[in-house]
Amino acid sequence: MIQEIYKSVVDRDPNQPEFHQAVEEVFDSLAVVLEKRPKYRKFKILERIAEPERVIQFRVPWVDDSGEIHVNRGFRIEMNSAIGPYKGGLRFHPSVNLSILKFLAFEQVFKNSLTTLPIGGGKGGSDFDPKGKSDDEVMKFCQSFMMELFRHIGPNTDVPAGDIGVGGREIGYLFGMYKKLRNEFTGVLTGKGKNWGGSNIRPEATGYGQVYFAKEMLKTRNDSFQGKICLVSGSGNVAQYASEKVIELGGKVVTVSDSGGYIYDEAGIGTDKLNYIMELKNVKRGRISEYADKYSTAVYTPVDASLGYNPLWNHKADVALPSATQNEINKTDADHLVKNGVYCVSEGANMPTTKDGVDLFLDAGILYGPGKAANAGGVATSGLEMSQNSLRLSWTRKEVDDRLHDIMVNIHDASLSASKEFGMPGNYVAGANIAGFMKIADSMIDHGCV
Repeated sequence: MIQEIYKSVVDRDPNQPEFHQAVEEVFDSLAVVLEKRPKYRKFKILERIAEPERVIQFRVPWVDDSGEIHVNRGFRIEMNSAIGPYKGGLRFHPSVNLSILKFLAFEQVFKNSLTTLPIGGGKGGSDFDPKGKSDDEVMKFCQSFMMELFRHIGPNTDVPAGDIGVGGREIGYLFGMYKKLRNEFTGVLTGKGKNWGGSNIRPEATGYGQVYFAKEMLKTRNDSFQGKICLVSGSGNVAQYASEKVIELGGKVVTVSDSGGYIYDEAGIGTDKLNYIMELKNVKRGRISEYADKYSTAVYTPVDASLGYNPLWNHKADVALPSATQNEINKTDADHLVKNGVYCVSEGANMPTTKDGVDLFLDAGILYGPGKAANAGGVATSGLEMSQNSLRLSWTRKEVDDRLHDIMVNIHDASLSASKEFGMPGNYVAGANIAGFMKIADSMIDHGCV
């Protein structure tokens, strides 16, 4: 029956492979749930949960510094609001299309459910590329984007946040235009500056949460990060703060990357080196290859698409923290990781491992934390930012970090508990899917056929 439902999803939107991959991965975990809970079949929950409540697409015209007009596409996928207002990031990247945003929105629904916070799932963005654009050009684009998006969002309807290509600068420009258009100051976006409604720990949250989840997985084997060699991909917020937390917990980070390639530093990326990376990427907006120019202990390897695998994942290590983008670990990469001694993988990116790579991890019996559970720290802290905005309060850094840690422990425990209850102990993929699904499904049934 599940295969028939999945086939109908594919037939309806045949050119959306990323979305199909996300749906298939969740559906594969739910067969045993439908057997034990036939009411989910009766109320057609799978058919309904795979179809967005609303898909918004619009034109975004803007003028560059030379006076030339450009036109990009804007999107917002309002996937599911059964447990709260839509919540999910905005991504500005040339690869953005409906398939990628629907996959991200679908994943977001389950991730948000796992946080225990009352937030639904959505995602949005544009095929606009902020790289190489001036601050004025980015501002003009963001203002034009918000001139349409503002009609569809609000603090009790849909609360976007940042994602790839959308950081503090972009959130500021988007919020400023929303405030002007609506003539109100509300918590309509998260990831805001701390001076105007933002939360402590928000930039760090996804990376910190990713490591907290890995820490809980390691605890199930009476282990810790102390002395562990860690492979990290990416060099944005997630990778930076995952590395920071690993260092704090006694581990050693030896890799980071960007779209041009990766560096391997066998001596380890300590606090000083990480501070250099943060300045390089956040302030200078430079390339990670410059790290190898500064530190003689590092080797830089440029991207070689002809290889069919990513050599970053082919080093001796204990823990892998994929923190870059979707499908960055294929089956060959997963095989390299396992053969090189990696026994714990915690995903900071959204769906960074292909399905056959996930299957290999599960067959190998390693600790594998899927993105919808392991990287939920970002949206969890966004939810905490929404709470602070509603209360007109600002919690301290320690208060937010403690709440984030507690949420990640709860997500880990809920995923592990569900995997045991439904006969797949230690399978965090199935556990996270099931735990997230049941809360949403029961809420949808309570609301009737809407």
